[in-house]
Amino acid sequence: MNKTGVLLVNLGTPNSPKTGDVRSYLFQFLNDKRVIDLPWLIRKILVNLIIVPFRAPSSAKIYKELWTEKGSPIIYHTESLKSKLQKSLGKEFYVEYAMRYKNPSLNVALEKLRLKNLKQIIVIPLFPQYASATNGSVIEEVMEIIKYWWVIPEINFVSQFYNEKLFIDAFVEKGEKYNIKEYDEIIFSFHGLPERHVDKVYEDSLCKDNKCEAGITELNQFCYKATCYETAKQIARRLKIKKSDYIVSFQSRLDNKWLRPFSDEVIKKTGKKGDKKILCFSPSFVADCLETIIEIGDEYQELFEEYGGEKVQLVESLNDSDTWVKCLEKMVLERTI
Repeated sequence: MNKTGVLLVNLGTPNSPKTGDVRSYLFQFLNDKRVIDLPWLIRKILVNLIIVPFRAPSSAKIYKELWTEKGSPIIYHTESLKSKLQKSLGKEFYVEYAMRYKNPSLNVALEKLRLKNLKQIIVIPLFPQYASATNGSVIEEVMEIIKYWWVIPEINFVSQFYNEKLFIDAFVEKGEKYNIKEYDEIIFSFHGLPERHVDKVYEDSLCKDNKCEAGITELNQFCYKATCYETAKQIARRLKIKKSDYIVSFQSRLDNKWLRPFSDEVIKKTGKKGDKKILCFSPSFVADCLETIIEIGDEYQELFEEYGGEKVQLVESLNDSDTWVKCLEKMVLERTI
């Protein structure tokens, strides 16, 4: 019997923290039309002549802080996750992992799967809440690669999984390591997106017209903002955190036309009002990376101290936790033919 292939895909990382490798990574990442959704010529000029040349050296310094003896955290966490999922699924499955940008590449991972003569391939972009710049980009690139195959097996994509019970369970387990009552503020910080990205989800309205903070509807079920708020709501409910006791915010913005409130502004405001301890979840990331370890763990810590606070405690991501592995196993088995 032919096996079922499983492909886990995360965002990516430079091959090393050297400036040249960071430049190459940013070049590939930011030239993706789903990431910077501007007309081709404007995107090329903006990315290749302005953003990458000026950003690469400073980003390389940050990646040097992130790097460990094992390399980039997003790589070794995803590799460990792949190994544990392979063991859990057993010999009837063949599990690979790839990064959307740089290595291990989608081309290499998909070629390994192609050569296995599989009956089915299940692709799981490791982004809980759908966004065109992440999930959509992975799905498009996979389809672009496999369209050249002579034999195309059954292909199944997981477009999002923010509402999977075991995904919520896994983050709840991480939160339960901390005494919630010790913290003055609970923040659910999600990666930011330009407002125009979520507006494009709707045919005849804008994101702001759809009450995305209130809950999921047929219209906003693929709106990143709506699913982020729902993720936070479900985790908070399980941890018995009142709605009045937590804030949903968005980090890593490039300008003021991104989703609000901005996490760094929330950190400042929280410090100004006299709060001393913050517990910060980041449930748009399933593996700890630059945005969690450095941006929240280091940069927000410094910012909070500057405004009078004492401690920003990052709730670690799912990485290769057993419950997270069970969640992925469940998603695979439900889709296996």
